[in-house]
Amino acid sequence: MLSLGELFVPSGRFFLVAGPCVLEDDSLNLRVADELARISAELSLPIIYKASFDKANRSKAGAARGPGLDDGLRKLERVRSESGLPVLTDVHEAGQCAAAGEVCDVLQIPAFLSRQTDLVVAAAATKRALNIKKGQWMAPEEMRGAVQKANSAGACAVCVTERGTFFGYGDLVVDMRSFERMREATGCAVVFDGTHSVQRPGRADGASRGNPEFIPTLVRAAAAAGIDGLFLETHPPPETAPSDSTNMLRLDALRELLEQVLAIIEITDRSRPRARENRSRRRRAYQACDFGRGRRTDRQWRVYRGNGVW
Repeated sequence: MLSLGELFVPSGRFFLVAGPCVLEDDSLNLRVADELARISAELSLPIIYKASFDKANRSKAGAARGPGLDDGLRKLERVRSESGLPVLTDVHEAGQCAAAGEVCDVLQIPAFLSRQTDLVVAAAATKRALNIKKGQWMAPEEMRGAVQKANSAGACAVCVTERGTFFGYGDLVVDMRSFERMREATGCAVVFDGTHSVQRPGRADGASRGNPEFIPTLVRAAAAAGIDGLFLETHPPPETAPSDSTNMLRLDALRELLEQVLAIIEITDRSRPRARENRSRRRRAYQACDFGRGRRTDRQWRVYRGNGVW
């Protein structure tokens, strides 16, 4: 299993969590994974594949939920084996954590469940890395408690994700101050979820709608504001997806957006007083994280820096 302890650090190496909302057939899952692996190699960008085995918080009883725990974990195991990417999935019940931890590198705590102590503790007890999403009603500083629960239960690494804050009924806004406040409060790497942040909860006859045209705007703004990682749900034709079809990014638009994000990060990193220290930390993280390709060498680091990504 991949250790993410050196990657999930504040101001460490920038990374992406991406994939379809929910697991589908193997051909679709692997099509997305293959494209993500190609982007990862070409942009020298660590990418973690994400997909859910069960969308337990759908708005309506008859909505598609996914393949379930057993079949879903088999699909994720195949993605991990064939693509070489680490994988992430979300868990909704404490009883799912042990099985998910046997397959996945990262377990995710959904935003609606971010204060559920038993769930956070069970996920952390697997000794896998955790991504805890901030509840849409929570202030950034309130995430300190969730992280403390995870750390006390033995999580090997923790990052936290901003996915928007409720703005009245049926809308979300993103406070760009949240990233620094959450990083300061938790001591964790801070991720921005650029796709769920454009959701319009309850606007589609009681289900969620979205405004995907605003994904690039929010993502670029978050990159300038100082995020450590990015979370994007992506799909070849989002309109055919069984879940979150109205707020996913088209797969063929992903690379161009990432190139813009990396360019913004390069500029903002140079302007920060601790940029030299951050680059040194990224070097150590880069060498420590092999992503199935072997330990990095000093020569590879020089080539990596020469590519102009950072």
